[in-house]
Amino acid sequence: MHFKWKYTLTSEAEESMAQTLAAKLNIAPVLARLLLRRGITTESAAKRFFRPQLTDLINPFLMKDMDLAVDRLNDAIGRKERILVYGDYDVDGCTAVALVYKFLKQFYSNIDYYIPDRYDEGYGVSKKGIGYAKETGVSLIIILDCGIKAVDEIAYAKEQGIDFIICDHHVPDEKLPPAVAILNPKRADDSYPFKHLCGCGVGFKFMQGFARNNGIPFSQLQPLLDLCAVSIAADLVPVENENRILAYHGLRQLNQSPSIGLKAIIEICGLQDRQITMSEIIFKIGPRINASGRMENGKESVDLLVERDYNAAILISEHINEYNEQRKDIDKQMTEEANNIVARLESQRHQTSIVLYDENWKKGIVGIVASRLTELYFRPTVVITRDGDVATGSARSVAGFDVYSAIKSCRDLLLNFGGHTYACGLTLKWDDVKEFQRRFQKYVELHIMPEQTEPILEIDASLEFRDINKKFHSDLKKFAPFGPKNPKPLFVTKDVYDFGTSKVVGRQQEHIKLELVDSKSNNVMNGIAFGQSGAARYIKSRRSFDIAYTIEDNVYRHGAPQLQIEDIHTVND
Repeated sequence: MHFKWKYTLTSEAEESMAQTLAAKLNIAPVLARLLLRRGITTESAAKRFFRPQLTDLINPFLMKDMDLAVDRLNDAIGRKERILVYGDYDVDGCTAVALVYKFLKQFYSNIDYYIPDRYDEGYGVSKKGIGYAKETGVSLIIILDCGIKAVDEIAYAKEQGIDFIICDHHVPDEKLPPAVAILNPKRADDSYPFKHLCGCGVGFKFMQGFARNNGIPFSQLQPLLDLCAVSIAADLVPVENENRILAYHGLRQLNQSPSIGLKAIIEICGLQDRQITMSEIIFKIGPRINASGRMENGKESVDLLVERDYNAAILISEHINEYNEQRKDIDKQMTEEANNIVARLESQRHQTSIVLYDENWKKGIVGIVASRLTELYFRPTVVITRDGDVATGSARSVAGFDVYSAIKSCRDLLLNFGGHTYACGLTLKWDDVKEFQRRFQKYVELHIMPEQTEPILEIDASLEFRDINKKFHSDLKKFAPFGPKNPKPLFVTKDVYDFGTSKVVGRQQEHIKLELVDSKSNNVMNGIAFGQSGAARYIKSRRSFDIAYTIEDNVYRHGAPQLQIEDIHTVND
């Protein structure tokens, strides 16, 4: 697939500011322009961006209800109440539960954790979970990455003598649950300066507040930052402000001294000798942690993340890896079936959105399939399956389109829904699926912009190969960790040629391994173009072409720069 390349133009004023900032920081002007586009205009701000400091974390007591949450937790510990740490079954929920449980376990033993079964209980607070709490003598539940819409369930728990502290980051409704405390920076009445923490991040802030209130040094929280990094990467929250600080130091912890459970899963992924970045978490570590909840029960992932014996952790990791292999097989099958439906239905091909449903699809995989269809067709997508009389679905969106609002517009048809701008979950009666499809597609048609359904690459700058030297590569890496709101810079070089040694590689000969030169220098650049072997014949003809790429470490050449080519434009395009 060819992308439309969209260039970010630079004004004369911005170019002047970039030159000044570049001179102060001793970096290339193109990198200074990237800083300016991130709102970083001064030398001191740039240094804080390149080296985020834990001392710049926001005071946790600026979050609404933090004092109430800490007081209730202190009371529970003082009265020796049994505490249950409860969370969602995805990566964010599992890491959040592991973080809070591990931290509190250092000081208090009467504590347990619980992950609801996706297939038996569904998302969020369940009657079964409340029943388990009641049976085991729990009087306080700390719920993470869910709970913000569980009004009836938490009211029921309150009748059973069980209090809730909610740590969530999903968009609340106007009516909030009757919890003792609700920590959620997205609350309309919360003035917390940063709104985009993940669920694990909210849990971390709660533990930071608890530690500060009880005179516990921050150094005892620091080993848990690896869990924050995993969650921030996997949940695709903006990597800016407080998330950038947590991700930066969390990645450092993950690479230097990961917890036993994460160390085991790093080994299972074959990453033990590599520098782990956000990409490795997204594509390797995160899917394995998720696989447990997708295939069976997410509690096994928490078991791994809190495990203190390495041999036991390896055994759990191997089991979770088996789940991931099963998940990949089902994922492939469901995606093929979904693609066939889209190809078969003329109406789907011309709609501005995709809504597919099949009562035989596996509930734990529909979110992955929705993501794949969104990436393939560049349209907001909902994939739905059946569970008795109820339909369960996941929605994913394209850049710039708020799928949460689209789902919310159909709320009178929904039994439950929740999520973010780009990802949502929903349940409704199976008999209402066709009406939901019609209404959702109508909303998208009225609100989506034409450019939001086009395959576009946002180009940051044009480079020549002679610009890509060791210092440039080293300075560029200081922009990491990358993610939403801090994307990996995308560059273009025009009029490049095959050096004569490029070749097709991969099990199915689907990739191209490239050695390229441009028209301005004799520098030979190594590159890899995944899934673009269709361009190989043109490239081998020694005619010129243009490339859009990111710059990566070549792990086989001691971290030398390598181009990861996202798109190729030939003179025929």
